[in-house]
Amino acid sequence: MTDTVGIEIGDDWVATIELRRPPNNFFSLEMIDGIADALESLDDDPSCRAAVLCAQGKHFCAGADFSPEGLSYTTEELYAAAVRIFSTHTPVVAAVHGAAVGGGLGLALAADFRVAAPEARFSANFARLGFHQGFGLSVTLPRLVGPQVAAELLFTGRRVPGTDAVPLGLADRLAARSEIQDAARALAREIALSAPLAVRSIRATLRGDLADQVEAATAHEHREQERLQRTADFTEGTRAMAERRTPEFRGE
Repeated sequence: MTDTVGIEIGDDWVATIELRRPPNNFFSLEMIDGIADALESLDDDPSCRAAVLCAQGKHFCAGADFSPEGLSYTTEELYAAAVRIFSTHTPVVAAVHGAAVGGGLGLALAADFRVAAPEARFSANFARLGFHQGFGLSVTLPRLVGPQVAAELLFTGRRVPGTDAVPLGLADRLAARSEIQDAARALAREIALSAPLAVRSIRATLRGDLADQVEAATAHEHREQERLQRTADFTEGTRAMAERRTPEFRGE
């Protein structure tokens, strides 16, 4: 579809959507729009009943790239594409083989299910960078793990290894890294064997107004991110990340 997103439909009603910005699969507007385009096309394709979202490289998705050359898009554009992803109808299984960090965690939680490798790392690291969570995590994270665990993960930014992700609720199945895509595809194939109209109907009932909630949440998240990105703490947080050291926040 694009240089950053590939799509292939197998003969088992399961499509594969692959992120192609290795090694970290940092966000780009082209990539997030490409995922939305892929899912919208699959919604209209009777040969597809479920999809696997996977990635090339070391990590599933490391979120935003805060280097000077990294942010080539506006947050409004990115979140508009995110809302498009949440508005689609095809069930998605994410294969998380490495880090799903920041907005990358938000992307992983946009899927219906997650298969994680032991080496996977899930982290909502926003507070450790000095700003507010985004990509709809204000809605999706507490929806999965409950408000108390969500608050702890957001306040601390701690990394959750794949082995802990399943009991915590961040992932649904654990598989060896070398077998992660096969395991995700096996789950997607189980879904695809069910009646497709029934699956979509059940999914719509369970998700309810999730897309509308994400749209409202991302509007608020964007405002808070803009405000906090003007603080000294954000400058310190992103600098400390680049320098691989512990940040020294001053509340300014």
